[in-house]
Amino acid sequence: MPGRLTTRDAIAAAYGCGTFQGIEPADDAGKVFVYSDPSAGEEYGYTFDGRAEDDEFGPLYLYTGAGAKGDQKPSGRNGSLLTHAEKGREVHLFVAHGKVPGSGAMQQRYIGQMVVDPITPYEVRRGPGRDGVMRDVLVFRFRPAEGTTPAWTEADRMPAAAKSDVEITEPVVEVAEPVTLPKQSGAQVKKTEQHSTAETVADIPAGQRKVLRREGELVKAFVAHLTAAGHETHSFQITIKGEPGALTPDLYDATDHALYEAKGLTTRANVRMAIGQLADYRRHIPGRKELRVAVLLPSEPTEDVKDLLGEEYVELVYQTEDGGFAGWPLAYNQP
Repeated sequence: MPGRLTTRDAIAAAYGCGTFQGIEPADDAGKVFVYSDPSAGEEYGYTFDGRAEDDEFGPLYLYTGAGAKGDQKPSGRNGSLLTHAEKGREVHLFVAHGKVPGSGAMQQRYIGQMVVDPITPYEVRRGPGRDGVMRDVLVFRFRPAEGTTPAWTEADRMPAAAKSDVEITEPVVEVAEPVTLPKQSGAQVKKTEQHSTAETVADIPAGQRKVLRREGELVKAFVAHLTAAGHETHSFQITIKGEPGALTPDLYDATDHALYEAKGLTTRANVRMAIGQLADYRRHIPGRKELRVAVLLPSEPTEDVKDLLGEEYVELVYQTEDGGFAGWPLAYNQP
C-alpha cells in the first residue's frame, strides 16, 4: 500500500531480489524495485532525483540510473527499467525515509507502482561520478501507473540548485528505444512523491509520442547534415540557482555559434513555444550577444509564421521533401 514503511531486507525476503542496488529486478515475481535516495546524489554534487513539476501529461518523478562511475548506459539494471513494459514487469518505487528505530538499516517509504514514460523514458544529464569525473547520467522519467495514487510528499520534490551553471552535453537526437537484455535476478524499488487526489498517467497518446519521435529524428538528421559540413555540435545542461532540474536546448552549432530549438510539428503554437524557449536559453549561453538562434522544423511554415520569426530575430531552418534543409547556412546575424 502506498505510504507504508518497509526495508530492503523485507522486500528481498518476500520477492527474492537483491538488497544493495538502486534498481533490483525480481524476475520470478515479475517486478522491478527502485530505491531512491536523493541524499546519495548530493554527496557527489548533483540532485537529479525527486518529484519534478507536472507537465501536460501529469505527475512526473525523476530517478538517476545505475552506474557510479563513467557514462551510464541504457543496459544492465537500467535496461530492466526500459524493457519493463514489454516484459510485463511492474515497477515499484521507494524513497529513503530515515533509519529504522534502534537499527542502522534505512527505512523505505513505498511511493507506488510506476511506469517509465513511453515518450521520453530518460534524459541524459551531466554530473560527477563517484570518482569526481564528469560523465553522462541517465535520469529516468516515472509516471504513476494506472489506478495508482502515489504516496509522495512535498519533501520528495527535487531540491533547488545551489548555483547556476552551464555544462556541455550531447544533443538528444532521438527518443530512446527499448533494448533487449539478458535475464537478470534481484528486485527492489525507487523514489517518489505524493498528491492529495488520484492521478493516473499510464497511457500517453500515441500521436504525441509520434510527434516527439519525429522531432528526435529531425534533430538527428540535421546533426548529420552539420557534421558532414564540418561543423561541431553539442548542447547544454543549464542549471539555474534556486530552481530544480535543468534547461536542455535541443542543439548548439559551435562552429556557427548558433542555438536551435526543434519541433516535431510545423504549427504556429509550436513555433511560438520555440521562440519563448530560445529567448530563455540564450540568456544563459556564453557569448549570448553574438549568439544566433533558430527554429528547426520538419516542413515549411506559413508566410505569417515566417514574418513572426523574422520580427523576433529568430532564424528558420526546415527540412525539405528531398531531405535537405532550407534556410541553412544561416542567412544573417542577430542585431
